[in-house]
Amino acid sequence: MSDARFDAAALQGRTAHTMFGIVSAVDPVNHAVKVRIQPENVETGWIPDAGGVHAGDLRIACPSSPGTHVVLQPVEGDGEHLVVTGCVFDTVVMAPVSPLTGAVAQPGELLVKGGCGRPPLSSSGASGTTSSGAGWLHVGSAGVAVGAGNARIVLKDGEISFSVGGTSMTLTSAGLTVSGGDVRTDQHSLNEHVHLLGSQKTEGPLG
Repeated sequence: MSDARFDAAALQGRTAHTMFGIVSAVDPVNHAVKVRIQPENVETGWIPDAGGVHAGDLRIACPSSPGTHVVLQPVEGDGEHLVVTGCVFDTVVMAPVSPLTGAVAQPGELLVKGGCGRPPLSSSGASGTTSSGAGWLHVGSAGVAVGAGNARIVLKDGEISFSVGGTSMTLTSAGLTVSGGDVRTDQHSLNEHVHLLGSQKTEGPLG
């Protein structure tokens, strides 16, 4: 006499289901990937990669890198027709840290950050090197910030600020404030220019 529960378990084991995989190859032109299914480590053929955003004229692409931890979904329950529906962070590839706040994105925020280092190609490998000059975008309830390297722009309600290294410029309803640097045109400097007074020259500005 057989137990129906064992029959159900065996049937479920033969039914295609959602699973995890590791990207092993990437075709950016066709937005396709090959994935090693875990834990068996069996490689698929070329399958569709998850699209970033595709809404009318708006398209945002972010192809997976080899080593990315992804979620695989069988189309209509067919294990021969898989598609990548998303990627996940794990203990190896962790969520990025915002250069603006020094923390990971919180609920209600959007953080896009490049140069985080490519994921390792194997469980024993190391992540790729990070890039300090990569671009980033952080959108939150307090405003929008975008930057690359030591340059950033922050937009808040009633304020726009620009900074590069130790020089900053802030625009508010009270006016424009520059600190830590000079204001220059192609011919003159605000800090170093002089004015003619008859046949003599005045000194540079004092305040």
